[in-house]
Amino acid sequence: MAYDALVLLSFGGPEGPDDVLPFLHNVTRGRNVPPERLAEVAEHYQHFGGVSPINQQCRDLLAGIRADFAAHGIDLPVYWGNRNWHPMLADTVARMRDDGVRHALAFATSAYGGYSSCRQYWEDIAAARAAVGPDAPVIDKLRQFHDHPGFVLPHAEAVRAALATLDPAVRERARLVFTAHSIPTSMAAAAGPDGGRYQAQLAETARLVAAEAAPDLPYDLVWQSRSGPPQVPWLEPDVNDHLRDLAGQGVAAVVVSPVGFVSDHLEVVWDLDTEAAATAKELGLTYVRAGTPGTHPAFVSMVRDLVRERLSPDGTVTRQRLGTLPVWDTCPVNCCTPATTPRRPS
Repeated sequence: MAYDALVLLSFGGPEGPDDVLPFLHNVTRGRNVPPERLAEVAEHYQHFGGVSPINQQCRDLLAGIRADFAAHGIDLPVYWGNRNWHPMLADTVARMRDDGVRHALAFATSAYGGYSSCRQYWEDIAAARAAVGPDAPVIDKLRQFHDHPGFVLPHAEAVRAALATLDPAVRERARLVFTAHSIPTSMAAAAGPDGGRYQAQLAETARLVAAEAAPDLPYDLVWQSRSGPPQVPWLEPDVNDHLRDLAGQGVAAVVVSPVGFVSDHLEVVWDLDTEAAATAKELGLTYVRAGTPGTHPAFVSMVRDLVRERLSPDGTVTRQRLGTLPVWDTCPVNCCTPATTPRRPS
């Protein structure tokens, strides 16, 4: 298959105080999220001057991908389009059309299956192409990468670096806590062949990172960033509740690794560096948060690996994988179709 561009797909985020509420309205449009919940989440952004780190992180990743492509002979222009804030994907697809792009690959800043983390990006692509019209380029999304060495090994390196900051006597008794964005249990039990993949892939990533970084330490996979009404069941336990349980068990130190994320955006710096860190301090727990891949060279080169898989006409490029769960290039039509599909407002 011939491709003539790559587009980076991301969630998007506000870049100033005046952007915050319009951004949140984009995220939650049609979902009847109470105004008080939007106001609460808006305060999280305003705590950081109304700026989400995610857009700058995307710019940095774009620069890294472009440099890596140039250094390794991949002659593809790289574009960027967001789901919820500028540059909006439809605007990017229009620019791609105007630049003569006919058939592009897409790399989404989410490693996992599931509705919000994968299927919704397919829907974003379809909506953007429909908005642009019949001349819009065809866009094929690259596969999920939860077990690619370029994703797993930077997380493991960050866990090792976090553990190294602990006193050796404390380190021997530390607990690893892996986190990911909670989702409604209806999403977690999505219909079709991809049902349950989000949890299964996260469990595999946590296992791979723990085995690489600290095979001698116990670990848990827990959830963060719940945003739905209390009567709707979401994946549990929440990281803050889990920290309380660990403190009650006599655990003295935790290293928290956000394996559900590719960069230190707002849901990391608020939910973990602010709220969970405050919970740990209240409990007397030593708390260290491990970093995310961001622009780690291995993560940047992973994008090149995924592109080369698709550019290989005969399948001779070996997939780089550390796990055993099945993967596919194009999601089946009925993947990740939950009973309800609420959009998270943070």
